[in-house]
Amino acid sequence: MKTPLIQVKGLSSGYDGVALMENMDFTVDTGEIFVILGGSGCGKSTVLKHMIGLVPPVKGQILIRGTDIGAAHGETRRTLRRSFGVAFQNGALFGSMSVLENVRLPLDEYTDLPREAADQAAMSQLNRVGLAGHAHVRPDQLSGGQKKRAAIARAMALDPEILFLDEPSAGLDPLTSADLDQLILNLSRNLGITFVIVTHELESIFTIADNGILLENQARGIIARGNPKTMAAESSHPYVQDFFHRNPQSQGNLP
Repeated sequence: MKTPLIQVKGLSSGYDGVALMENMDFTVDTGEIFVILGGSGCGKSTVLKHMIGLVPPVKGQILIRGTDIGAAHGETRRTLRRSFGVAFQNGALFGSMSVLENVRLPLDEYTDLPREAADQAAMSQLNRVGLAGHAHVRPDQLSGGQKKRAAIARAMALDPEILFLDEPSAGLDPLTSADLDQLILNLSRNLGITFVIVTHELESIFTIADNGILLENQARGIIARGNPKTMAAESSHPYVQDFFHRNPQSQGNLP
């Protein structure tokens, strides 16, 4: 039996002594596209922040290839950090730098590559996301979809085996979102990258996801897991059905 690439064990999340999510367990296998689903404010992005070691959980462990990211320090943490890339919802690109310089940042921080070699490596990632022709422009000259692609290129700069994406389709029109879905599928198939994606965009979920979990506020944790199409078709939980079939929630006597 193979060991999952990522193991989340007994994860509890909260702030100021208030528990938001409790005792969550799930795994992510090598090469799959794994989605973290749920309504607004349910803790999806917080779970992702725990998984990348940005925010410590109240309790629990996140193991990447058997190493607890929360307990890792020094060179062990640095090596672990190089094994994954992160693209946040707003892209977090530096406006004072060119797109190429943004993508080169992880190489400048984590490697001793000379400038020319680092530029070539960054250009390779830009080519993979279809932005080689925009390498020398500023981020404010890019469209929304291009900014998302640039953020993914930067997340890929160190050739990580895992990419964490926070709401990659947020704010995009349907055609641009579909193009981004296809890029994620291509990167998964052609490079074998494992994806962990926070999203609530149903079209994207059904298009790209192999596996995932659905979080819910009142349950304080996971209420469904597996392939999203299977969850939508087979779960008898009311919230799962409401989520996947876009059933409106009661809002009183709204006009």
